[in-house]
Amino acid sequence: MKIAATYRVAAPAPAVFEALTDPAVLRGCLPGCEKLDPVETGVFEATLKIGLPGLKGTYTGRAVLSDLVPPVAFRIAGDGKGAPGFVRGSALIRLTEVADGTEVACEAEIGVGGVL
Repeated sequence: MKIAATYRVAAPAPAVFEALTDPAVLRGCLPGCEKLDPVETGVFEATLKIGLPGLKGTYTGRAVLSDLVPPVAFRIAGDGKGAPGFVRGSALIRLTEVADGTEVACEAEIGVGGVL
């Protein structure tokens, strides 16, 4: 499944970039993310709860930040396993300064499946 969204944030791009790469802030931006604990620079242990029928459950795995180009863009990718199966995804986040702050564009691809 592919998802695209654009948001406006009333702050300059460097501050938005710094916030979005902070695990505490990033966790709140990822739907269903219950845990995002750093294990090393840019690598996190993650817990994700999905409430969709047929996929409902808790998944644990890793998330990795890469391709960091402050304050313009970064990529986040992750994968997890749970009783319902697996989930994998990645997103490219792009930041553009605009007159009233920063436009944040996200292009994500997410896949889920049966038990591994």
